Amino acid sequence: MSNLLSIWEMDKKQIEDCLALGAEVKKNRQKYLHALDGKTLAMVFEKSSTRTRVSFEAGATQLGGHAIYFDFTTSQLSRGETIADTSKVLGRYVDIIMARLYKHTDLLEIAKHSGVPVINGLTDEEHPCQALCDLLTMKEKGKLKAGAKFAFVGDCAFNMANSLMLSCTKMGMEVALVCPKGYPPNPKYVKEAKKYGKVEVYSDAAAGVKDADVIYTDVWISMGMDEEKAERTKAFTPFQVNDALLAHAKKDCIVMHCLPAHRGLEITSEVLDGKHSVVWDQAENRLHIQKAIMLKLLGKA
Repeated sequence: MSNLLSIWEMDKKQIEDCLALGAEVKKNRQKYLHALDGKTLAMVFEKSSTRTRVSFEAGATQLGGHAIYFDFTTSQLSRGETIADTSKVLGRYVDIIMARLYKHTDLLEIAKHSGVPVINGLTDEEHPCQALCDLLTMKEKGKLKAGAKFAFVGDCAFNMANSLMLSCTKMGMEVALVCPKGYPPNPKYVKEAKKYGKVEVYSDAAAGVKDADVIYTDVWISMGMDEEKAERTKAFTPFQVNDALLAHAKKDCIVMHCLPAHRGLEITSEVLDGKHSVVWDQAENRLHIQKAIMLKLLGKA
């Protein structure tokens, strides 16, 4: 594995190896304290971030490396330098690049021209780092097993649903995509996910989460969609993850959210802070998985 650009490109063994290393790094931090001594990570941000930035920067530091924050708006990219030219220069300076961008095609451009390993920190197509941390969390909670039902509730048309439907089916889980009519999941990703396992699309929330082992949700209004807020809120309100919806899932189901959460919209505070929620464990696991990814790509584990 020379880059981590998408779950699409990963096979089951590569996913399992990342999860195993993430668990090992989490258990034995001392073992890897100097694994990235002398290594530099460039963190390229076009989109704002909390967890991605902090987990990568803290992770690189805890492994003995150094992280540089690189913002589109304060770089020469804002004055017309091409991504290809910027990538060629970055590759001469640093050992590994993580990029959080609007367009997946721009990520591919960085990977093409930088000459160093590149990590997808989120694009319009996928969010593989988040999906891997989610799988690690499900594994810890005993939910990552063949035949278990994973229900993604809400906006199934974007990066999180794309990465999760692929990663879950590759790991043997059944996937339910639960969303309002008129907001269908990406057909390209549904078709690919069906090669690995069962995927069904539901427009009825209760039916979609029936007997679910895992319920997952994300924001309804992604960055750049503010003008659609009223329309989308109306369409997605019946898909709120609340106590009434959880009653249709398995009694021991877990609830996940990649954060940031809009409390009272896609999920209620009662559920987010309730007994079924594993959201804070999930957020912590971003740190451990980012470490595992960097160690893998730099040949240190």
